[in-house]
Amino acid sequence: MKRGFLIFIFCFSALQFLQTGKENPEEKNPLQASPEVISVLKKSCYDCHSNRTEWPLYSYIFPVSYFVKHHVDEGRDELNFSHWENLSPKKKATAAYSIIEEIEEGEMPLTSYTLIHRNAVLSEKEVELLKEWALQLEEESEKEN
Repeated sequence: MKRGFLIFIFCFSALQFLQTGKENPEEKNPLQASPEVISVLKKSCYDCHSNRTEWPLYSYIFPVSYFVKHHVDEGRDELNFSHWENLSPKKKATAAYSIIEEIEEGEMPLTSYTLIHRNAVLSEKEVELLKEWALQLEEESEKEN
C-alpha cells in the first residue's frame, strides 16, 4: 500500500513537468467599445475569449492544466475579442447577439469558471449594458447596408 502511494506521488509529480502551451498571442485589431463594455467583457469573458488570458496558478497543475487550456482554445476559436475589429459590422452584430443569448440561457460564463471566479458572474445591470451594446452594433450594421 505504501509503495503504491509512493509510486502514485512520483508519477503525479513527474506529470507536472508536462506543461501545455499557455501563450497569449499578439492581439490584432482588439475590440473597440466603451470602457464600461470592455470592463464587463474583461471580467467575465476575456480569460477564454481573448489573447489576454490570465493564467492562474491552478492552470499549471496537471491534469487541471489540460482542462483549462482546452477551454481557452475552444473559447478563442469560437470568439476572440483580440480580433474583433477584423469582423464586418454584420458579423459583429451577430456575434454580440449570440453573446447575449448565451448569457441569458446561462451558458456563459461557464459555471466551472464562475465557481472559482465569482466576480465573473454578470449582474442584471451588466447584462443590460451588453444588450444596449448589441443593439448599437445592429444599428451600425444596418447603416452599412
